Amino acid sequence: ELTEEGLVLRYRVQETDDGLSGEEGTFTICSFWLVSALVEIGEIHRARHLCERLLSFASPLHLYAEEIEPSTGRHLGNFPQAFTH
Repeated sequence: ELTEEGLVLRYRVQETDDGLSGEEGTFTICSFWLVSALVEIGEIHRARHLCERLLSFASPLHLYAEEIEPSTGRHLGNFPQAFTH
């Protein structure tokens, strides 16, 4: 499973040699894709809950970073991340 606290990871760091040390946050665009997928399969309540959670992580300028730390909502990586917008 590629989720952490309901948000989506790109991959499991411990299972992939990406050449980088440490952990990474959840990948914001993948989490928004999950919202779309949930709507497509009729999981409207789950989609709405996740979408509202993601929207709550927006910066004061309503922008998103490449990654989000799911436990704190802290933005990680490139900011702003064009993919997400």
